[in-house]
Amino acid sequence: MHSGKQKATFDIIQKGIITLFFGLLITTLFILKNIVFQPTLLLKSLGDLSIDPEIALQNNKPTFLEFYAEWCEVCKEIAPKVSSFKDEYDGKINFVFLNVDNPKWNNYIRDFHVNGIPQINLLNNTGNLEATFIGKQEEKLIKQSLDNLILNLPINSTITSLDSSQIRKNKNYVVGPRSHG
Repeated sequence: MHSGKQKATFDIIQKGIITLFFGLLITTLFILKNIVFQPTLLLKSLGDLSIDPEIALQNNKPTFLEFYAEWCEVCKEIAPKVSSFKDEYDGKINFVFLNVDNPKWNNYIRDFHVNGIPQINLLNNTGNLEATFIGKQEEKLIKQSLDNLILNLPINSTITSLDSSQIRKNKNYVVGPRSHG
């Protein structure tokens, strides 16, 4: 009789430990989801809400044009800074985000000679290229360049960082005579 009570107590403790373990596991996964996937979601959101490049290049406002990919670690790392720039300069500068994995943007990728990402191009209000930044850049440098762009002041023309990603060839999006691209 005494051992039946011990077994029941042991079963309750065992169920409690298993419940606690799964509770901790679910909580950990929820926290990691926010840490790991937040930058990717931010990049996707910037791309989805982006102004069309044709409109941006013709509306007589300076343009911040970023080429990115959702798999690019540097792109994800700088996404929060870029988002804050977008909020700060809203209405003064067009912000355009083009995903290099989307074949729809191939002509822009060619025209702006994109071979590493993130690539940020700053264009003046008439659509002329003023500066190109490739890879991870200092926040201060980009902010100063945006301020100079608004004031029509000179900007360093091309700054490349070793911290960038090479564009991957996506065989699913090869444009050719039969691709209807």
